Amino acid sequence: MKQMQKATACPVEVTLSIVGGKWKPMIVWHLLSGTRRFGELRRLIPGATQQMLTMQLRELEQARVLHREVYAQVPPKVEYSLTELGRSLESILLQMAEWGEWYCDQNGQEHWHMHNEIEELAPAKK
Repeated sequence: MKQMQKATACPVEVTLSIVGGKWKPMIVWHLLSGTRRFGELRRLIPGATQQMLTMQLRELEQARVLHREVYAQVPPKVEYSLTELGRSLESILLQMAEWGEWYCDQNGQEHWHMHNEIEELAPAKK
């Protein structure tokens, strides 16, 4: 009987398995500027349903990209923040944003200007 060899993981595939998809990069992007409550994330990412946002947050928590802090109070208060591992994604997201801005410029598509967002992220780095 042949013994099965373990397949070598592709680093791009590993990265996409953790932060790939439509909403996870946006969640991480918004958490780069600091801790957020669920309702804030809902307002910042209006295209994601409550169920989808909850699922994506749980997956990011399981991957140790973000930390979920639950406060024992009524009504319940839950805050999300990036872990050190989550913060390590900042350069990747900035490069994605720069490329997206360039792509929009090349194709005549309107877009928000990234320098405004980067200025918001700067205080979080201090």
